[in-house]
Amino acid sequence: MRRINRDEQALIKLTLNGTPVAARAEPRLLFSDFLRHQLGATGTHVGCEHGVCGCCTVMVDGVATRSCLMLAVQAEGREVRTVEALAGPELELNDLQRAFRENHALQCGFCTPGILMSFTDYLARENADVSAEAVRDVLGGHICRCTGYQGIVDAIVETAKGSMTP
Repeated sequence: MRRINRDEQALIKLTLNGTPVAARAEPRLLFSDFLRHQLGATGTHVGCEHGVCGCCTVMVDGVATRSCLMLAVQAEGREVRTVEALAGPELELNDLQRAFRENHALQCGFCTPGILMSFTDYLARENADVSAEAVRDVLGGHICRCTGYQGIVDAIVETAKGSMTP
């Protein structure tokens, strides 16, 4: 691997929501900022820039990942899904998104994309019955200042009981 000068921009190629993309970035640019500013994936929100709030959660190679904790250059060659990929081709909401709407799990919506991405991963991996307690445990990795979380918990448990379309 060739070393990149601090001021030099690297060409980063990845697959974003099923589409091959490429853009340049300084080696120190956070992946969250790269997604938003270079690639236009503005559903990825930046809250704390320390990996604590969960707003910037995306899927990297099928795993929920805090995009503020990785550099853009680390995404080279990776498969990335953002919240923009959850809706269907006609922009119809998937089961989890519908459950959020029906259970009033949205407040201002700033944290919602990260929560949706974390639980898309969680529900795709979880084979046992999903309890409210298990959901609250995963939800502990997200900070929402607008809600008491009950609508979010209800939406996720409801989705787990039905057919989830990740």
